[in-house]
Amino acid sequence: MFGALKKKLNGWIKKNSEINEVPKKTAKKKTARKPAENSPEDETFLTKFKKKLTEDKFDELFEELEIILLQNNVSYSAVSSIKKHLGEKLIGKTLKDINLSNELKKAIEPILINPPNFIKEIKLKLKKNAPFIILFFGINGSGKTTTIAKIAYYLQKNKISSCISASDTFRAAAIQQLEEHGNKLKIPIIKKDYGCDPAAVGFDAIRYAKKNKIDVVLIDTAGRMQNKDSLMKEIEKIARVTTPDMKIFLGESTTGNDATEQAKVFDETIGTTGIILSKADVDEKGGTAISVSHAIGKPIFFLGTGQKYNDLEIFNKEKIIEKLGLQ
Repeated sequence: MFGALKKKLNGWIKKNSEINEVPKKTAKKKTARKPAENSPEDETFLTKFKKKLTEDKFDELFEELEIILLQNNVSYSAVSSIKKHLGEKLIGKTLKDINLSNELKKAIEPILINPPNFIKEIKLKLKKNAPFIILFFGINGSGKTTTIAKIAYYLQKNKISSCISASDTFRAAAIQQLEEHGNKLKIPIIKKDYGCDPAAVGFDAIRYAKKNKIDVVLIDTAGRMQNKDSLMKEIEKIARVTTPDMKIFLGESTTGNDATEQAKVFDETIGTTGIILSKADVDEKGGTAISVSHAIGKPIFFLGTGQKYNDLEIFNKEKIIEKLGLQ
């Protein structure tokens, strides 16, 4: 993750930070050259870095960085936020007094949001009332079913029991896939026939969990396009019937701004507690993590990093900044 973006960012920083090291031939020379004798390199040095940076010059400097960010799936709104921060720090100052890497780090840090402790959040609710209900949603192909199995496995490792509601009743294959995961993990799968009301399946799963003293209900839902009113109304109904404690948007890291737009619509429709991004292991650009967090102001709980049950990484913005090579 972030391989391509890291390379481009570090190239931009290096290119525009070379002024922090005065050329040796200039430093050793005790007598200043006459203006007419200045080389083109010296003129560039004097013009760009010894003078205070004007707004126009800052825009010129930022233009290349903006292209880099946009090409690596960072949304325009997130880029604008980064530009605002850098502008406040750089305009009116000389670049030789600025650590570009550090300022870029400070610009990105507030966009990313560290999640609350997932296990503590669940255990806190379990002390008061059980079960804890988590609703998962996203578009087709985002990896919801596999991710739910990963979450179930993660809960098992933390000695928290769970059952899964097969509320994707539009695809028989989805129910079968959950049953396969359930058999492997020895977790109950609550299901109804293909085509049944998905909200009713969720309601039955909650009732089953209460009866059998199961801690957490994980509700799978059908993948839906965010621009389909009928499908969005259905997810609203599922949320009303099951009253989830967490509502998690599942998006693909590799889809870039598409994932950002999807997250915004889902958040506006039913509200979102947090985000899980799948396929982070094959995402060289990495900008989706920055964009989605900025778009809805909600934390990323986990990054999916493979197909195995333990391929689930807790999101940590400090590690993300480190992967970008910023300091």
